[in-house]
Amino acid sequence: MSSSKNFDRLLSARKSLNLSLEKSKSLGLALDKAGPRLEEINQRLPSLEAAVRPIRANEDALAAVVGHIDRAVGPAAAVLKVFDAVHGLEKSLLSDPRSDLPGYLAVLKRLEEALRFLGDNCGLAIQWLEDIVEYLEDNVLADERYISEMKKLLKGLREIQNDSGKGKAILDGGLLEAALDKLENEFRCLLIENSIPLPMSSDDDQACIAPSPLPVAVIQKLQAILGRLIANNRLDKCISIYVEVRSANVRASLQALNLDYLDISIAEFNDVQSIEGYISKWGKHLEFAVKHLFEAEYKLCIDVFERIGLDVWMGCFAKIAAQAGILAFLQFGKTVTESKKDPIKLLKLLDIFASLNKLRLDFNRLFGGAACAEIQNLTRDLIRRVIDGACEIFWELLVQVELQRQTPPPIDGSVPRLVSFVTDYCNRLLGDDYKPLLTQVLVIQRSWKNEKFQERLLINAILEIIKAIELNLDAWSKMYEDNTVLSYLFLMNNHWHLYKQLKGTKLGNLLGDSWLKEHEQYKEYYAAIYLRETWMNLPSLLSREGLILFSGGRATARDLVKRRLKKFNETFDEMYKKQSTWVVSDKELREKTWQLIVQAIVPVYRSYMQNYGPLVEQDSSSSKYAKYTAQSLEKMIMALFLPKPGRFNSFKGRQYSGKFNNVQADQPQPQPQPQPSPTAAS
Repeated sequence: MSSSKNFDRLLSARKSLNLSLEKSKSLGLALDKAGPRLEEINQRLPSLEAAVRPIRANEDALAAVVGHIDRAVGPAAAVLKVFDAVHGLEKSLLSDPRSDLPGYLAVLKRLEEALRFLGDNCGLAIQWLEDIVEYLEDNVLADERYISEMKKLLKGLREIQNDSGKGKAILDGGLLEAALDKLENEFRCLLIENSIPLPMSSDDDQACIAPSPLPVAVIQKLQAILGRLIANNRLDKCISIYVEVRSANVRASLQALNLDYLDISIAEFNDVQSIEGYISKWGKHLEFAVKHLFEAEYKLCIDVFERIGLDVWMGCFAKIAAQAGILAFLQFGKTVTESKKDPIKLLKLLDIFASLNKLRLDFNRLFGGAACAEIQNLTRDLIRRVIDGACEIFWELLVQVELQRQTPPPIDGSVPRLVSFVTDYCNRLLGDDYKPLLTQVLVIQRSWKNEKFQERLLINAILEIIKAIELNLDAWSKMYEDNTVLSYLFLMNNHWHLYKQLKGTKLGNLLGDSWLKEHEQYKEYYAAIYLRETWMNLPSLLSREGLILFSGGRATARDLVKRRLKKFNETFDEMYKKQSTWVVSDKELREKTWQLIVQAIVPVYRSYMQNYGPLVEQDSSSSKYAKYTAQSLEKMIMALFLPKPGRFNSFKGRQYSGKFNNVQADQPQPQPQPQPSPTAAS
């Protein structure tokens, strides 16, 4: 019995040993596996020890540090809460502001307030944390490595907090900058979508001007966007965008006017006459640009930027005006003043002065601010150049006329182009269009020299020019030394021109009736001498003396008639050939001269041929003597004195450059001599 119990005990012990052995084996395997982990834990123990060291401090020390921890945790918890709220705004601020601009601006304002809170309180939180570290270090409540690590982290936070730009970017993850970029883009889009060039064409300078360049609702949106962008120091970028879009819109409005001529250089034209049409356009286009385009931009700058300040909107407008083209207008005017001196240039300078003077009040109002200093300087420089240039040309007119006195007169006896030009030119200077302008220009230049100008100085200068023309005519007439008769025709032409062209004009009224009458009488005088010395001599060659006595001797009478007809024909042909290149400039005077010549010759010739023509018409050589009919003579006479094609005797046809020129321009082209018509017996 006892044996059986012992055996059972042995079995039980055996079993227990076997189980213990299995556990030992398992534990051995587990220990083998845990070896590396224990090694890793052993390596981490120092840092873990440092991390938990404050906890291992005595109870009194831990109680003393609680207050410090509580004071630091409060601001830190608030900062973390706001930080979480900032990230909650991300979805709204990364959306398109156009869908709900007021809501977008409201959310952006909340972000700005949150960032200001974070910026203000992060420093406080860092300060409290720094205090805790300092307390732990002073009371040896933490491991040195723990204190060192904490100091390093706090130093980094402090550097970030001191760098405001980097700090904000970290606090909101760049959300504020992204939102502001979206607002800038919306600002640009609103401007572009509502900036429409004015409808116009180069043929019609008038445009339909809208009451305001931008709708009120759009202006309000721009102002709202500006408010937020300015609050974030982005005003300069807004102005840059605004100037870029609005100046481009003004340029687009001007493109239809074909303003390429504004870029013309001084080397691209010889004289003002070659760009005369451009100068006329320049005045109209400048007025349109100032009164419509720049006026509208001026008002819009006030509407959009008025709340920000005078300097801002004036500076903005000045940049738009400069970039949109006002400087090109002023530069073109300067280029005209730099061209060669020419009588026509005086009138064009007065045209430019008239345009600038007309816009004087607009220029002072629009471009009077300090921001428009460049425009002001260029405008003042242009006005001075225009006034000085116009005065210089005007006071040199007399000298230029006098210089022509030594040049030869026209070889055809016509009115010199200088005479016709100067009379027309002086009339224009005295006309309602130019006299007030010229007077004003002369007054201004005298005022610059602290001198007074009296209108009589202008009148006297014009009278001196006409007196110089009279002296020129007298000198030129004496140059026809080998052809006195042509000098009579020349004087007849020119005295008649002075009388007819100036009668009833401003210049004629200034010279007076007695002066005009004197020239009319001179014309009559020289016309009579011309006729007497030329055509009036022909009728005496057709004398009837001796022909009646030989009524019975037909052959003798025939020979006498032949000799007289031959002499008449030779004298007529010689005179006709000589005068075929002469010109009577005025149509009325030319027809009157024809009439006098015809009346002097044709009736006498017709009567002579009717009476004595039959004596020679049956002769085999009758064509040598009965060379002309009365009709062919009249036709030939009425072909005389015609102006040559291409001659210019008017103001518009003038081709002067630099100074008056009277020589080459007045040389006539050869004219074919009219051939006599065969005649039958009269």
